[in-house]
Amino acid sequence: MGARRNLKLTLEYNGTRYHGWQRQKNAPTIQAAVEEALARLTGETIRVIGSGRTDAGVHARAQVANFHTFSPLPLSAFQNGLNSLLPLDIAVLKVQEADRDFHARKSARAKTYEYRILNRPVRSPLQMGQSWWISRPLDFKAMQAAAQALLGEHNFAAFQASGSGIKNPVRLVTRAGWSQAPGDLLIFTITATGFLRGMVRSLVGTMVEIGRGKQPPGELAELLRTGERRRAGPTAPPQGLFLVEVLY
Repeated sequence: MGARRNLKLTLEYNGTRYHGWQRQKNAPTIQAAVEEALARLTGETIRVIGSGRTDAGVHARAQVANFHTFSPLPLSAFQNGLNSLLPLDIAVLKVQEADRDFHARKSARAKTYEYRILNRPVRSPLQMGQSWWISRPLDFKAMQAAAQALLGEHNFAAFQASGSGIKNPVRLVTRAGWSQAPGDLLIFTITATGFLRGMVRSLVGTMVEIGRGKQPPGELAELLRTGERRRAGPTAPPQGLFLVEVLY
């Protein structure tokens, strides 16, 4: 038996068909698909550690994961073999040798997420499953103004999904803002040291309420101050959310 290796994967996936990253008993997940492909490739039972648990329907451009193996296969064989075994909506972009103590979740310093809204009167068949379609115009400037309140260290208790059980909801946000892209897309980008369950989608839902004129731009800052979950807007649907980058 060869030496034990710690390999780092960078994955891209369309999460539409999956019940999130984490393996579940009776539902397809990204983790399960990758672990099953690795078992076929190596003959080993392998547990894959992801940088975080993307929810059902959420996508990733660069999810990072790691696993341990005794297989002597070269890195190119891992990448090519996995891509031949995985479903077409999951791809391995990169396979790298990692340090022995590298851990995809615990070693991560920050993550960047992106949320995409299609803001035009008519739906887009090409954007189905890739954005949240909102037919009525949104006040972009009001949403951008609201997003500035997110910068810095805050208690995000008002923006976490119920039952998440996180003891410390304080996170440091280093980047947050909206941009406009061709094709009537509004894109929210946020980088933080960590994220609570449902946090980005809840933030987007509240900013959409501001964009619709139902809440003042200062409401986001007030929610960060008070932590009142019941006053936050509805949670945005999952299909507009992408994990863009994990920073180590």
